[in-house]
Amino acid sequence: MGDCGKKVRLSRILGRSAHPALVVAFDHALVLGPIPGTEDPLSKIGQFVDAKVDAVLLNLGLIRQFVDALEMRPLPGVIARIDWTTVWSLGNGRSDLRSCLLARPEDALRQGADAVLTYMVVGTGDDDFEIKEIARTAEVARECERVGIPLIVESLARGKNVADYTDAKWLNLHTRMAVELGADAIKTDYTGDPESMRAVVRGCPIPILVLGGSRLASDHDALAIVRGAVKAGAAGVFFGRNVFQSDNIKAFLQQARAVLDGSSVPVRQ
Repeated sequence: MGDCGKKVRLSRILGRSAHPALVVAFDHALVLGPIPGTEDPLSKIGQFVDAKVDAVLLNLGLIRQFVDALEMRPLPGVIARIDWTTVWSLGNGRSDLRSCLLARPEDALRQGADAVLTYMVVGTGDDDFEIKEIARTAEVARECERVGIPLIVESLARGKNVADYTDAKWLNLHTRMAVELGADAIKTDYTGDPESMRAVVRGCPIPILVLGGSRLASDHDALAIVRGAVKAGAAGVFFGRNVFQSDNIKAFLQQARAVLDGSSVPVRQ
């Protein structure tokens, strides 16, 4: 029964079309605060919905608000972020990293989520932190199996042991770790070129979606990552700041969708 529930819910995110998924990550404010682009969050989410993205990634508190505010519109898939980490706020080289669960998979189900998402960070040089990361990921995976909700793991290499977090050797390591722990899909970094990313995607038996990372210099640069993800055979993209910090969110999402669909549209420089 759990596997059936997972398949149905994951299809709402990855199976809405025959093309790679367009997911907007809008969970940043919990870790980074109200950074540019996160003001008036319900209005922003409304723009994502109107652009017919496949799914949005939100913290549980915002899921409640956005469902109430947009209940008359067809909703995209909903992915619930259920954890928190100090990796972004403390930076590389720190030995006092922490992470914690903020909710359980059942809580996300009650809020109508189609999947849950958690971090898994390696390469930190902090053995105690990484042991807890692995144990936490395994614990959530078992709970997701029991209640029938997909687990998407945001697997990353960060910290003092990581010279280049886009190196394929790191991506191959932590994406395979996520598979072995029971993830149903993965959100992770782009290697920087389609060829090396294709090898990572092919070596992973579950879907990989490429994250956009920090705001790039232009929409053109961000769309280059979307193109690379398509060429690499990724299951889609998870873009946050490159969407909500764009000067024209609607235009960027249209262009990203066209790339994912294999259409040809002019790209604004």
